[in-house]
Formats: sequence, structure tokens, C-alpha cells
Amino acid sequence: MTREHVAVVGGGICGLAAAHRLARSGTRVTLLEGGDQLGGLGTFFPWRDRWVERFYHCVMPSDEHLLDLLGELGLRERVRWRRTRMGMVVDGRHHPFNTASDLLRFTPLRPHERVRFGAVTLLLRRLGRNRDLDATRTEDWLRGLYGDRVWELLLAPLFGAKFGARFGDVPALYLWQRLGREGAVATRGYPEGGYRAVIDALRASIEGNGGVVRLNAPVRRIGVADGVRLELPGEVLTADRAVSTLPLPQLRQLADDDLAARLPDVRLPYQGVVNALFFLRRPLSGHYWTPVVRSGTEFDGLVEMTPLAGVEPYDGMHLVYAMRYTDRDSALFAEDEAALAERWTAQLLALHPRLARADVEDVRVFRAPFVEPVPPLGYLARRPPVVVAGTPLLLATTAHVYPEVTSWNSSVGLANRVVATPVGAPRPVPG
Repeated sequence: MTREHVAVVGGGICGLAAAHRLARSGTRVTLLEGGDQLGGLGTFFPWRDRWVERFYHCVMPSDEHLLDLLGELGLRERVRWRRTRMGMVVDGRHHPFNTASDLLRFTPLRPHERVRFGAVTLLLRRLGRNRDLDATRTEDWLRGLYGDRVWELLLAPLFGAKFGARFGDVPALYLWQRLGREGAVATRGYPEGGYRAVIDALRASIEGNGGVVRLNAPVRRIGVADGVRLELPGEVLTADRAVSTLPLPQLRQLADDDLAARLPDVRLPYQGVVNALFFLRRPLSGHYWTPVVRSGTEFDGLVEMTPLAGVEPYDGMHLVYAMRYTDRDSALFAEDEAALAERWTAQLLALHPRLARADVEDVRVFRAPFVEPVPPLGYLARRPPVVVAGTPLLLATTAHVYPEVTSWNSSVGLANRVVATPVGAPRPVPG
């Protein structure tokens, strides 16, 4: 009996997890990745004699899907867990932001606002239960709970940094779910060997179970007549069904007329990201995560990897990620890397005057155009199904993750769900 052939389009964590699950079940699977690396936002670059991730990642203790996957790969015990701390830079002043005493000394807020902020934050998960937060604007919910001044001074800049001009209209459900994943947990994990070790183990699992992994195999066209037809440079690959992990805007560009007519008419704006990686000879604050608000920088957050991963993965250097979420069509996203690196270096030095230019060993700049969609109000009812109606094509994209927060954990959970979804026989398009 001929085994079913499933093609997986996209070699990010969702595609890798889906191909891993299919191959382990005995399905004949081919994973197609258009670039020269697997991992999506988990890709890496050579630096000296080692590999460094282009974008920051961590494992949370609540990441059940990811931790189960790491267990299957024999990597769960290789996650190193550490307590981490958070800082906050507001108007150029640095503040620790971890304990009740830190909050009571947080001078950007007035004394009564600090008390209210702490009490509301502790109760926020409970306050969101039994409410239709998917239909509630984040601004309306948080402004009502925290007060106008706290929203305008602190929360609006933080949400604006994440979602751009649309931040106030994002459903409050997103924040509620994020608190469910992270909450007040200060413990984070990082796998030995970095995320490349996870990616390599997934590839080994896929190939060890008879699957095929192809790099530099960009799909140019996708059709769904008599199975799935995938046009690649110089060849055509056919499969009984396929899983596409491509962002929906990319998939629409690749779909033939028949498939385009069947795709869900859900058009979401996406936020991209610009990331600058600083290799420093000395640490900054020791805080893993530090939002930066109204402090003369274009980047709106800093992630210091030293508290989580140490300095050994970076040849003794302290690695700091500076990031700015932005639309892929923005001028910043298209800017020359050297000019951006020079300007952000100057901004980092101004923010941390004890840091000298000689302490900056190297700076690298990376971009990603489709980090996360910006969901509209009521998105739960409009979220596209994972099966494209009347076709053997399944979708496993960031547009399907909501209301969970886009992460490696939610991507693995989505891959598990999609792979287990039955696909019926193709039907003609109505009308």
C-alpha cells in the first residue's frame, strides 16, 4: 500500500514540529524551506567559532507543548533554568521592576498610582475571567482599571512599542493570555547548545523517520487540483496533502486562481521587527528584559542574554538584543544596516553612560517581516479554519495561534493540532 505523502511548506518551528510529528507517525513527509537554514525566527549566524541566534528566545516553565517536544527529542533535561529580573527605563532613568518594594520606589508613578498598579496587576487575570475580552479594546480595559495617567504615561507606550499605531484596538484577550503564559514568573530556560541544538534535533528526527528535508527549495506556486501541486525552481512536487506555515499574505501571492478563491478572506496587518545584537565586553544592568520608554532611543526594549545563557555561548561577550517592532514597509525596516548599527550604538551608550564605545565589540542587525499579526476586535469568530475548504491544504500560521501569544510553545501546539486534523475530499467551490 502506498503511504500518504504530505508536504510541509516552511521550515520554522511550526513546520519542523509538524514534519517531526508526521514522520514519527509513519507518514511520508517532505519539508520545503526556501532559505538556507531551518528555524524561521530561530535561525542563527556564524560569529567567531560559534553560532548565535538572530532573535532572542527563552523557554517558560508553562511551555508545555515545547517542553513535551524537547522531551521527545531527548533535550528536556538540557534546558538550564535560571531566575531572571526585569528592569524599566522611563524618561532616561533606570528602575528595577521585580518586587513590591521596587514598585513602591517607581518614581514615574505617583504613590497612590503605584499601589493601584500593583493591586490591579495582581488581580488582572481574575478580573478578566468571564468577560468577553476578545471584543474589548485593550485601551478601554486597562485605562478603566489602571487610570488615565498610568495608561498614557506607561502602558500606551509599551503597547505602542509592540503593535504600532493599532495598539489601543488590540483585543484585551491578548494581554490576558500573555499573563497566563508569563505572569509574575521570573524563571526562564535556555537549552544547552542554543536553539540550533533544537533545530538540528528536529531535522535528525524527521530524516531518521524517513522524512526528507530540503533547503533552498522556495515554493513559487501552489495549486490544489488532484492533491497539492507545488512549483519549485525547475521542478514540480506533488503531494496528497500539504501543511503551509507561510504567513497568509505570502500564501496569497503563491496561490493559483483556484486556491486563491478558496483561501479565507482574512487580511491582517503584521508587525515585523528590527533587531540589533550588541556584543559587549561588560554587562549592562543584569536585567533580562528592560522596556525603554521615552528615553531618546529608536529601540523600545533590551534583552540581556547573560543572565539567562551566561557568556560562554558568546565567546565571553555579553550579548544584548535591542529591538523595535515595526511595519515591514517602514523606513526603519529598509534602512542600511551599518547606519542603523552606528546610530543605535550611540543611543545605547547614551542610555548607559558607564558603557564606553570600546566596550562594544561588535554589532549585527537582522530583520524579520512577519513576526506577529495584529488581531482586530472579535478575531476569535473571524480566525480562519486550519483546513482550506474543499482542499487537502492545511494552514498552520501565526494567524491561527491567537488568542495564545505567538511563541515557540504556541507554534508547537498549533502544529500538533493541525497534523491531527482530518481532511475531507476536495469539493468544488460553491457558485
